[in-house]
Amino acid sequence: MSARTPTPPRRPVRSLAGQLFVVQVVIVAAVVAGGAVLAYLFTAERAEDAARRQVTAVAHAVADSPDVLAAVGGPDPTAVLQPYAERVRVDTGVSFVTVMDTDGVRWTHPLPEQIGKTFLGHIDWALAGRTRSETYTGTLGPSVRVVAPVLDERHRVVALVSAGITVQSISERLRGPLLALVGVAAGALALGGAGTYLANSRLRRHTHGMGPAELSHLYEYHQATLHAVREGLVLLDRDHRVVLCNDAARELLGLEGAVEGRPVAGLGLPAALVAAVSGAEPVRDEVHLTAERVVVLNTSTIGTGLGRVLTLRDHTELQSLSGELDSVRGFTEALGAQAHEAANRLHAVVSLIELGRHREAVEFATAELALAQQLTDRVVAAVGEPVLAALLLGKAAQAAERGVELTLTPDSSIDDGVLPPHLSARDLITVLGNLIDNAVDAAIVGAAANPEPPEVTVTARIDGGHLLLRVADTGAGIAPGAVEDVFRRGWSTKGQGDGQGDGQGHGRGLGLALVAQAARRNGGAVEVGRERGAVLTVRLPLDRPACTGTGERGRGGHVAVAP
Repeated sequence: MSARTPTPPRRPVRSLAGQLFVVQVVIVAAVVAGGAVLAYLFTAERAEDAARRQVTAVAHAVADSPDVLAAVGGPDPTAVLQPYAERVRVDTGVSFVTVMDTDGVRWTHPLPEQIGKTFLGHIDWALAGRTRSETYTGTLGPSVRVVAPVLDERHRVVALVSAGITVQSISERLRGPLLALVGVAAGALALGGAGTYLANSRLRRHTHGMGPAELSHLYEYHQATLHAVREGLVLLDRDHRVVLCNDAARELLGLEGAVEGRPVAGLGLPAALVAAVSGAEPVRDEVHLTAERVVVLNTSTIGTGLGRVLTLRDHTELQSLSGELDSVRGFTEALGAQAHEAANRLHAVVSLIELGRHREAVEFATAELALAQQLTDRVVAAVGEPVLAALLLGKAAQAAERGVELTLTPDSSIDDGVLPPHLSARDLITVLGNLIDNAVDAAIVGAAANPEPPEVTVTARIDGGHLLLRVADTGAGIAPGAVEDVFRRGWSTKGQGDGQGDGQGHGRGLGLALVAQAARRNGGAVEVGRERGAVLTVRLPLDRPACTGTGERGRGGHVAVAP
């Protein structure tokens, strides 16, 4: 059995804050060190210039002294000039004051054993009557020195005077400023390091100790997740401006172009959706209609008032399936009601036969069969489209069970195969089913104040290249000022009896809003009118594809008020 190769230990990854701390400390140290070096060089240059000016002044003062000129012409210049030169040297703080003849032989020197020896340095300029400074290594070491001529009354050079300060003395003068400079640099480095540490400690808290590679991977995962998830996600700042909007949210809300940085109120969304997003309270599973879709909205606050996060789920297909399920359930209930009525009629026929009233039994059965078959024959003869025919028969049975008479107008006529493929059966069920449900509810509500029996009249026919679906009721009607609100999500007057409008399908205020959405999706229009009650007419074109989001968002498609 082969031994498993041990995995080398993973090198610890320094966090982004740690790396920035090291870089910043190095930068601060380099800046402080560079500043200290520049300050030292500047100070050293200033000290050297000061020393040069000092020795120049001393040399000129000694060379211009009458006592020096008198001693030069005497029999023993050293005896007179040595004490004088030492006194000047001590008083002025220079390193040496040397008086010499024109050949460079010293008469004075701080070291007595150097008297009588030749001066180390250049004296050519001084012999020519000029003063010159230089840095030269003499008996006392490297020094900044000046050689000045001693002139007699005829301006002849009779002697030379040299004054100088050693480089070591200049360095000793720089020791104090240099120590202060080092202290300032160390303090600046410590202060900069402390500030950098505090700033990077805060950065470490914000980055959770992650390194650059980890942050880069996190960003890539973040972007991949946002674009892959099928739920819509929108992030808003505290001013309700869009910070982030993923692809699914753009599709659900019908947004195009750049939306980041724009206020949510300026995106052309329905007013109810904007109000829910901008509200102070969070929203949980609230249904809203956009231009083409039914979406479920959830909102929550980010942090402590940093903004809001919105999640959107597409509810369009589920809503359509719910409508179809309601229709199927209605068909089932209608069949149940018809079965119950058929059983009652059968019992009546059987009882008549048992009583020996055969002729009355035949007449009763024939009359009931004719009444039941009359609407079916009319619907089947007028509407060849099977989906619409089945829907009308089921809604008629439901309406009859609720005490409302549903009739089909004589001018109704739709041949089988006339409707184009883009007019889906699901949209037809949504439009006509919600219109009939709405009209039945309105007729029942209006029956309380109307002595006439509740009635709903349906027209379904082809009219000039359009499919015309018209539903009228005997309810209270819709006031002209409430037309726009009829197609708004949540609008309903069911059970209020205020005479301002009709009820909504599905019990959630979505019925007529879904009608308008389906009409818009298929390039159609909705008209609202009034006869005995409300009249709603939907026109769907037969020769054009479905719309892709045109029209005003959230207002229920094209709505017109008919006289």
